[in-house]
Amino acid sequence: MTEDSDRYFATLTDTLRASGVPDEQIAATVEDLRAHLAESGTGPEEEFGPAAAFAAQLGGLVPPPGEPDDAAESWTWTADLFNDRRMLAVHGDQGWEVESLDAIGRFVCRRAPGAALRWEYRREVLKGGRRERVLGELEPEGWELCGEWMMYGYFKRPKAATAGPEGGLEALPARPRGWLFLGARGKVALVIWVLALLGMVGVSLTGLGLPGYTIALLGVGWAIGATYTAKLETDKGHVHRDSEAARRGEG
Repeated sequence: MTEDSDRYFATLTDTLRASGVPDEQIAATVEDLRAHLAESGTGPEEEFGPAAAFAAQLGGLVPPPGEPDDAAESWTWTADLFNDRRMLAVHGDQGWEVESLDAIGRFVCRRAPGAALRWEYRREVLKGGRRERVLGELEPEGWELCGEWMMYGYFKRPKAATAGPEGGLEALPARPRGWLFLGARGKVALVIWVLALLGMVGVSLTGLGLPGYTIALLGVGWAIGATYTAKLETDKGHVHRDSEAARRGEG
């Protein structure tokens, strides 16, 4: 094997070991992969892609199927659209893995003491025909779709896929006490919503009837806000891709 090959499998081994994969399992995996390359005559990166991302795809970054997981912590929390990515980064660094989003958009998480990994997350717009393209771009880099809410898709990836041993946790921080994390704009929106709700209750109590159009306006306002945010993110993505294309063209 060449020097590049040895370096590739050294990175693969370090990443798998940092994610808690047993050494005997790593050795058997590497042996099988080397045998495959000997038959195919191709290089490891050409055949499997970047080592760190390939490690994330091997499935060794989570407890093996059937392994008892009674000690795993569970926690469900939520945040507004202005603050969700920041809080995902904070909680991901504390070892919380998002398993799904529930019916009202809350992040359902778990944290297993025996697989103390840091997680990184990203949010992408999936509506408007973007789903296949976004999945096609992110999945080869080790990103996994872990939940959807409205027009957004949330993706997760263990930090060991890019940071190697630094993607692990030596000690788990205490579980956060709260479950609702609002940014400044989210708090303003909540205050406006509460004031509007109190106004509607007041109107109802005076016998004038509950104006349904007010509820509709609140719903429309929320939808417009979410759609506008999604449009900004989509436009930002277009600009980023155009810049990348221009850079590659200059190179």
